[in-house]
Amino acid sequence: MRVLAVLLSLFIVIISCDPKSKTNSIEPNQKVSLEKLDSIQINYLGKYQVHDLDPVSKTVVFDGGDGNASQIIVLANFDGSIINSFSKLGDVPDGYGGLMSTIRLIGENQLLVFGSKGFITYDFEGNLISGVKAVDFQPLNSRPIRMGLGMEKLGDSYLYVNQDIPDNRSYSDKEIYEDLYLLKWWSPLTGEQESFGQFQESSIYRSGKYFYPNSWAPVYSLSDDKIYVAFGLEPVIYVFDSNPPYSLISSFPLDLPEYRYFEGRDKYSRDLTFFFLSVVTSGRILNIKKVDGYFLVAYTQGYSNADIEMRIAKKSEEETIDFNNRIDEKYPLHLAILDSLGNLVNDIVPVGLEVESMLIRNGELWMQETPNKEVELDYFRLFRVGLKLD
Repeated sequence: MRVLAVLLSLFIVIISCDPKSKTNSIEPNQKVSLEKLDSIQINYLGKYQVHDLDPVSKTVVFDGGDGNASQIIVLANFDGSIINSFSKLGDVPDGYGGLMSTIRLIGENQLLVFGSKGFITYDFEGNLISGVKAVDFQPLNSRPIRMGLGMEKLGDSYLYVNQDIPDNRSYSDKEIYEDLYLLKWWSPLTGEQESFGQFQESSIYRSGKYFYPNSWAPVYSLSDDKIYVAFGLEPVIYVFDSNPPYSLISSFPLDLPEYRYFEGRDKYSRDLTFFFLSVVTSGRILNIKKVDGYFLVAYTQGYSNADIEMRIAKKSEEETIDFNNRIDEKYPLHLAILDSLGNLVNDIVPVGLEVESMLIRNGELWMQETPNKEVELDYFRLFRVGLKLD
């Protein structure tokens, strides 16, 4: 089930502006929507997962394996031709270990891979350029690895999610929400890290209730020397200074139509309902970008109460299949277009575009085409997208 797969994989990127310093100009009754400006067709047959693209070098990097047991780094140019492919997975001298984030295209003909062995740089031929061990590394229990998610660069450092658990704390300890640091700077040059960013007292995660682990997984982006963050379920953007000590500057709610999200439980539980059901049925913010002064927010709305009851109810195998098909049609992924204060301008379900794949590189917005479910094609496409006034 497509929506379920997106929810279980988790997490997302924001690019935005200071809501206090910028407003949008739009005439009454005008709507802002998306338009396709350009495209890349990569000639490739088989499984794939796009990681990054670079409009300057006109290169795309993607995983041509199954994403787990047989990761294959594939490079292609904007003309659609494959440049090279190689694998560094497994116990090899110049391997990266387990992949921790999306692969980044850096510099000229170079790749940066964050793995369990640290930060490894390769050239396009697969030759090792450098390797730096990550200091005090803790394996991630959930890794956002897909186009539009992953580390974001500022200066010589990269911003990423922080999943470290405070000493002597567990998810059944309510005080954990006061102690968690949610974001982390990594330096690929030294392997050093710096954690920051905590829940504010106004956050739903400081409401005194319990939430399933990583329901707060941040989506974020860097713009205008600020860090814009949304924490998983919570329809709020928090604005942090990108300079030490990374103080909170402001926050504002997002006006998302029919957004229904898990608001916590009074008691902690390990039962199926608390974990699996909440993950599947809750609304969630999947990705955020800022384009031409507007926020683009990819999200899933979350089930109605009646559909949650239907999910729980006992069903035959045929009834379960019918229910899942109906849910997929009823709850497609949405893209909300909002002004700089979070007010809704338009809400759409883009045809043929993976809304959660939004990626900005070199000032350009790119999205992946929705794969054809019926026919396996010998290519996939990426689109450069812009905004238009309807």
